[in-house]
Amino acid sequence: MHLQKKDVILMAICTGLIVANIYYIQPLIVLIAHSFHVPENIAGSTTYLTQAGYAAGLLILVPLGDMIERRKQIIATTLLAIIALVGVATAQSFIALQISCFFVGLGSIVPQLILPLAATLSDPNQRGKVVGTVMSGLLVGILLSRTLSGAVAEWMGWRSMFWIAAILCSFLAIFMQKQFPKNHVSFQGHYGHLMHSLIQLIKTQPVLREATAINMCCFAVFGSFWTTMVLHLSNAPFHYASHQIGLFGIAGAAGAITAPFVGKLGDKGSPRKTIKMGLSLFLISIAVLFWRRDSLWFMILGTILIDIAQQSVHVTNQTRVYALLPEARNRLNTVFMSLSFVGTTLGSALGLYFWKLAAWQGVMIGSTILICIAWIIFISTQPKKIATSKVIS
Repeated sequence: MHLQKKDVILMAICTGLIVANIYYIQPLIVLIAHSFHVPENIAGSTTYLTQAGYAAGLLILVPLGDMIERRKQIIATTLLAIIALVGVATAQSFIALQISCFFVGLGSIVPQLILPLAATLSDPNQRGKVVGTVMSGLLVGILLSRTLSGAVAEWMGWRSMFWIAAILCSFLAIFMQKQFPKNHVSFQGHYGHLMHSLIQLIKTQPVLREATAINMCCFAVFGSFWTTMVLHLSNAPFHYASHQIGLFGIAGAAGAITAPFVGKLGDKGSPRKTIKMGLSLFLISIAVLFWRRDSLWFMILGTILIDIAQQSVHVTNQTRVYALLPEARNRLNTVFMSLSFVGTTLGSALGLYFWKLAAWQGVMIGSTILICIAWIIFISTQPKKIATSKVIS
């Protein structure tokens, strides 16, 4: 069975609406700080705890997609996200909020179950385009979630956003149960063997190691940017409210819609050229955001460029990883995405640290260092060194 265009679009919509759960919190940092009477940088911990929960879910739950029927896992995990969203909406202490945020991330890994399913059901010659289309839904969800949560918080209060998200996920669970196809399990063995095979994949797959290391650096920059941008825009010279800050998600979404084109480019051309383009765009965007940090229009331009850069690197690397071992796609995705989101978590934490040291300038200097590390990894891993190995069972 190959996916039809409408199936790909439906998968993209589901991934976007579910992954949005992780990012609703970001424009609300200042409001949460006031609500719980904590400093803004402490309130910001809710963002990287949510991302840490996502990384933990990627490591613990996503590999099971090679072992158990994927649609059942998707529904069960969505139910966990619903419970956690209600926990955020009703939290009466900051610690309860932090714990609930972690479980929101843990339960929102459903897109990383949908993506391998889409890759498995797609034509090999169209895999990059399909992955790119589903990724565009995911990334538009990531970016527009900030716009939505900022507007809802301004109108109805920050807790309302999480009640709305819980209702949305409830409808999605019903929809996915009816519409998503069943899949055949490819892994025979117990959970311990499954997890041990992740280590074997890292040891034996150079492409996986290279793609993941580069992605970690880029995700760190991405996480740092979107976490600290809220603080930058809420202070001088902008003094924007949460709903105004959330509108920057629209600028980011403009960059995210390039994902299918990036995937198609990777199908037809050299993936390394696309990655090189993405890393170059990262440096250009950081330069714009550093030197013209007090200009609204240049902040918008930098936001668009940084998201195009992210798509160029991420979609290309993810397509390369999915092409390695079809029977181990969930486990490959576990290694690739869990470590990528470790990068996001560390980037958010580092961004808040550099913000405390030197505000926006410090964040941009830290981002430059991270992209330089990605360049070093890219240059040092020439194609002759990158080869795949035998099947990992």
